[in-house]
Order: sequence, then C-alpha cells, then structure tokens
Amino acid sequence: MNHNDTLNHSPGQPLTAVVERIEIKKLHQGDNLIMGFSIGGGIDQDPAQNPFSQDKCDKGIYVTRITAKGPAELAGLMMGDKILQVNGWDMTMVTHDRARKRLTKKKEDVVRLLVTRKSLEDAVKKSMGPYQK
Repeated sequence: MNHNDTLNHSPGQPLTAVVERIEIKKLHQGDNLIMGFSIGGGIDQDPAQNPFSQDKCDKGIYVTRITAKGPAELAGLMMGDKILQVNGWDMTMVTHDRARKRLTKKKEDVVRLLVTRKSLEDAVKKSMGPYQK
C-alpha cells in the first residue's frame, strides 16, 4: 500500500487498513449478471473529481452508487466504500476500465470484495480509547 491508500495516516505511526470482506451473488436478468452498484476512480481518472477521495489525490476505485435492494446492498456494500480487491485481484492501482472488467466477468456468479470505509476506521479508532490519535 502507498500513503494514499489510508485515511489520515500520520508519518512514523503504524499503517493499518480496516477492511471488510463482502460477497455479492450476481442476479441473473436474461443474459446479464447484475450486481447493483457503480464505481468511480482509477489511475487514469482525475481524483479531484471523485467525491469520495479524502485528500483529492487518491486514485483508488470507489463505490459511487448502490441500487436499492440490489445484490450489492443486500451483501452490505456501501456508497463510498473503497475496493481494495476483487476475487483476490489487487484493485489499488488499476484503470477504471480494468476495474470494471474485473467486476463484470461473465463466468463469475459471485464477486468477493475486500473494501475499506471511513466509518470502519473511525469505529476502530474510537474503540482504542482516548490515548490513540
């Protein structure tokens, strides 16, 4: 991971990423497999245009839209989640198109994501007590 992959990291402090594993079962609609979410970001995109990039430098892949009652929402995915992995593939330094292709492989009925989100990190910091920064 590079320094842009963390939220509010202080130099010299241990680097931790609070992650959640999410498994999405794609919904069959005719010949299409539906997941119920959209992504933004990528190394070929302008991070200043990404509303979820904390420091406007992070070129990661973020969830930008969730379909109500869709497979992604039912699996626990949230708007603003940063996707770190898709089925074991690193998603921290990919183009937008490569990320989309990894997510929409036709032969995969299940997508396993590794995500991080600001609320997860905040909850861990709060549980550590007043002595943590």
